[in-house]
Amino acid sequence: MPDNDSSDFVVVGGDAAGLSAASKAKRENSELDVTVFEKGRWVSYAHCGTPYFVKGEVEKLTDLLSLPPDEIKERGIDLRREHEVVGVSPDDKTVTVRKPDGDEFEHGYDDLLVAAGARAANPFEGAELDGVLTLHGLDSAACIRALLHEPDDFTVESLGGGDYLNEEAARRYGGMEPPKKVAVVGGGYVGVEMVEAFSAWDIDVHVFQRSDHILPAFGEEVAESVEDCLKQNGAELHTGVEVERLRGDSDRDGGRVSEVVCSDGTTVEVDAALVGVGIRPNVEIVADSVELGDSGAVAVDKYGRTSAENVYAAGDCAEMEHVVTGEDDWVPLGLTANRAGRAIGATVAGTPTETGGIAGTAVLKAFELGCGRSGLSAEEAREAGYDPVSVTVDAASRSGYYPGAEKTTVTLVADSDTGRLLGGSTAGKDRAAKRIDTVATALEAEMTVDEVVRLDLGYAPPFSPVWDPVLVAAKVLEGKLG
Repeated sequence: MPDNDSSDFVVVGGDAAGLSAASKAKRENSELDVTVFEKGRWVSYAHCGTPYFVKGEVEKLTDLLSLPPDEIKERGIDLRREHEVVGVSPDDKTVTVRKPDGDEFEHGYDDLLVAAGARAANPFEGAELDGVLTLHGLDSAACIRALLHEPDDFTVESLGGGDYLNEEAARRYGGMEPPKKVAVVGGGYVGVEMVEAFSAWDIDVHVFQRSDHILPAFGEEVAESVEDCLKQNGAELHTGVEVERLRGDSDRDGGRVSEVVCSDGTTVEVDAALVGVGIRPNVEIVADSVELGDSGAVAVDKYGRTSAENVYAAGDCAEMEHVVTGEDDWVPLGLTANRAGRAIGATVAGTPTETGGIAGTAVLKAFELGCGRSGLSAEEAREAGYDPVSVTVDAASRSGYYPGAEKTTVTLVADSDTGRLLGGSTAGKDRAAKRIDTVATALEAEMTVDEVVRLDLGYAPPFSPVWDPVLVAAKVLEGKLG
């Protein structure tokens, strides 16, 4: 039997999309009954800050909390941590919930949001070995930082996790000898950021990437800049190499990882491995009751509605429409989740609100280098059916006579038939990453390259040359388009 007759709005997942939706719905309609079920202890945290916690720039895990549980409850939201939703029945309009003691109950809903997030992928043989880790969630960040301490110097309290922390796992890793050489398997966002984090602990870092360049979503030009930066900071890169498995040494530390074995037969000795080869959407609880997209994430319409009546999905478990191609795509990022959740909360509260599209805009930091990307690379544009034209330019970040000017590399991609801007990337040491916001805005507005050239961007010597680096690239691309 359900634990009550009906709860107006039930949310599965207590992070970005889920709590954005819950907060917005309750704020817009205070009469709504809003219940959030979260299977873990942590809620509303900044996942993107975890590499900087591992590095030591963020002191405590609790510093990464955006909205503590007591503040959530003050908003009138019924938050139930360590309550895992294990089933959804759209026909009955109920969810099945497992409590911490293992007992299960049914809970009714009028509207349901599935914001169950995603999980880190670790497809390699040897994933279970000691010293093999992924970075997805605050407990995994705690285990990595615990491993980097000398056992005699480690205390659980030093992690600053309070009563949220999985202390058993943290103590286990804190009792191991810290690594001297780490493999970072996967040269994507997490992998690049973790190279910097590990280097801060004076650890030798080896990066393995199966494609010819790291950061494939950023394009070759940005990738080469980041590769040079990583090498200059002591990392050894193995690109065009596929990791086959992780091998353990059963004679040392009860099966701790000791080697990376590649498909070409080469091996590299390590004593820890960070696997960052992507994430998978958590869709199991609704896989039999709603339509899934080609990506494997939940298919939704422009309001976040699934194929099941009164069931919504958002965040890392759901697709959204790409602003360039107009096709459904899965690009799991923080702002996307927050924005979609907020829109769904407004819709449930009575004001239908579109979740908006996505351009895949992302930025990252690699030591002193900042990088950004948005839209489609030339290769992605070609795969999507466009005839792309691209240019790459180097321009100064400030007026040449003003101190602090650095080279900024900008790549722009456009459709040769229409002149429409399709995507771009940026890289440089002086605020280059945030310059991608100009590109993202132009993509959302479906601007042509000619229109981008005419943008009235801000100019003052400390901030930009008269012609901003993005405008310089647009001018060159305009000429190439003819």
